[in-house]
Amino acid sequence: MTAPPGTAAEPVEVDTPHGPARVTLHRVPTPARGTLLLGHGAGGGITAPDLLAATAAARGAGLHVGLVEQPYRVAGRRAPAPAGQLDTAWLAVVAHVRDALPGPLLCGGRSSGARVACRTAAASGAAGVLCLAFPVHPPGRPEKDRLAELAAPAVPVLVVQGETDPFGRPDPAPGREVVLLRGDHSLKSDIPGIRAAVHDWVSRLPL
Repeated sequence: MTAPPGTAAEPVEVDTPHGPARVTLHRVPTPARGTLLLGHGAGGGITAPDLLAATAAARGAGLHVGLVEQPYRVAGRRAPAPAGQLDTAWLAVVAHVRDALPGPLLCGGRSSGARVACRTAAASGAAGVLCLAFPVHPPGRPEKDRLAELAAPAVPVLVVQGETDPFGRPDPAPGREVVLLRGDHSLKSDIPGIRAAVHDWVSRLPL
């Protein structure tokens, strides 16, 4: 993968009940405030521009960052696994990272990865959840919303969303901040905006 500037990537395979996952860890050179785990979207990987921007921002705020590849991606498949399998594999990675890097843990991801992080926030013991391009509903199907997933975490949540995202735009709520940036679901149009939003939110968290 292309590592964010100034970081050495450390990919490690993690056994899960659904095959090996992979976490690529970007450590900070000084004592860390904690660790942020980020998952990829359904059809994409960990080199998505918003994930790399969030990685750089979180490291700038003193966090190690682990970019997590689900077992189906490690196996070379593009079609995502069922939600239950994604969640189980994610929690296996969380357990591995907690053993390796004690301290506060934040979870998040882009699109499908954000949904996984929200669904598993309580089980993972996350201190906060970062959602990049949370897919509120399928395009053109606002009646099929996933707002219950977004509301599940009982910890601070940051949603960074494109203003013209066809997957919808969530509203702010108690414990949930929403930052709207120009652009669509890819969040490619305002990389500096992603960095600023993530750095500000992470810096304010009482870790």
